[in-house]
Amino acid sequence: MNRSLFLGGIPKTVSRRGFLRACAIATAAMGLPMEMVPKVAQAASDPKRPSVVWLHFQECTGCSESLLRASHPDLASLILNLISLDYHETLSAAAGKQAEENLEKAIERGNYVLVVEGGIPLKDGGVYCKIGGKTAVEILKRAAEKAAAIIAIGTCAAYGGVQAAKPNPTGAVGVSEVIKDKPIINVPGCPPNPHNFLSTVLYYLTFKKLPPTDKFGRPLFAYGRKVHDHCERRPHFDEGRFAERFGDVGHRLGFCLYKVGCKGPETYSNCPVIRFNDVEVWPVSVGNGCYGCTEPNFWDTMTPFHKRLPNVKIPGGKGIQASATEIGKAALGVTAAAVAIHAGVGIAKRLATGSKSEE
Repeated sequence: MNRSLFLGGIPKTVSRRGFLRACAIATAAMGLPMEMVPKVAQAASDPKRPSVVWLHFQECTGCSESLLRASHPDLASLILNLISLDYHETLSAAAGKQAEENLEKAIERGNYVLVVEGGIPLKDGGVYCKIGGKTAVEILKRAAEKAAAIIAIGTCAAYGGVQAAKPNPTGAVGVSEVIKDKPIINVPGCPPNPHNFLSTVLYYLTFKKLPPTDKFGRPLFAYGRKVHDHCERRPHFDEGRFAERFGDVGHRLGFCLYKVGCKGPETYSNCPVIRFNDVEVWPVSVGNGCYGCTEPNFWDTMTPFHKRLPNVKIPGGKGIQASATEIGKAALGVTAAAVAIHAGVGIAKRLATGSKSEE
C-alpha cells in the first residue's frame, strides 16, 4: 500500500511502511516520544506543502547529492514530496534566462523556506561567486527578503566551510554572517546526514517553527551531544585501548581511534546513532576517525586530521575493567575477612558453651 492510499496524498513512490518508518526515525531523532509519530506523520502528509527555494553558492553540491542518494526509505522522494521545491539550480530543467525568471517568480510569491547550500564570499564585493551577473551575497539578500525561515544545509552554508579556511582568500562566510533579521537554523556536516535535514523540515511542519538550537545555530536534537559520548568505540577509550597507527593490531581489532586523529571528543553530532547510507555505517565504524566536520572552522581547528587533539584526558592505563577487577578483589577480601570473623565468633561461642557444659 502506498502512502497516497494511506494518508491522502503524496508520494506514490514511498510505501506506507517506508513513510511511517521515516516519520518514526525523524521523531526519535528530534527527541520526541513515539506518541508523536502520528502527529509528525499528519504534518508530513498535509497537502499544503511549504514552498522551498534552494540556492547554491560556494560548494561542491555534496549536500544535495547525499540527500538525493539516500535510501531505506527513499528520503529523496519523501523530502521532495514534503515540500514544494519551487527552485533548485541543480535539479532545474531550465537554464539561463528561464532559470533566473523561475527564481524571481518563486521569490515574488513569498513566505517560503529558503535553503542555502554553500558559502558566501564577501571580499572584493563578492565577485568570487556570481550567477547570472549577480553576486552570491546579492542573490542571498534578495531571496531572504520574503523568506519565512532559512535553513543553511552543510558546513559551507553554516560557517563558510573549506572556502573559509585560512587565509580565506575570498572572505567566505556562512548565511548568518550576512542575514540578521530572519530565523536561521544550521544543519552542518560535510555533508550532513539527510535524516537531520528531514527531521528539521518535519519539526518545522509539525510545530510551525524551527527547533531549539545551540549557540552555533544547530538543532539540539541532532547536535546536542558529542560524537565521543555515544561512539561504539567509547568502551575501548575508557579501557585505554587505542589504535596507535592505521593498520596495526589495535586498528584491526576495532580499538579507539583517538590516537590516530579522531575528533569525536570535541565534535557535536549524532553520526554514531543515525549513521549513513543503506548499510548504516559512519566513518568511525569503517576505521577512519571523525574529522569534526559539523564544527565551525573545522578545516583550521581540526587539522591535521590524523593528529590527535591536545588536552583530551586519556584514562590512566588501568581502565574501567581493571578498576572493577580491583574493586572486586577488595570486595572478596572484605567478604573473606567477614567470613573469618564470623567463623571465629562461632568457634568462640562453641568453646564458651562447651566450657559451661563441663562446669
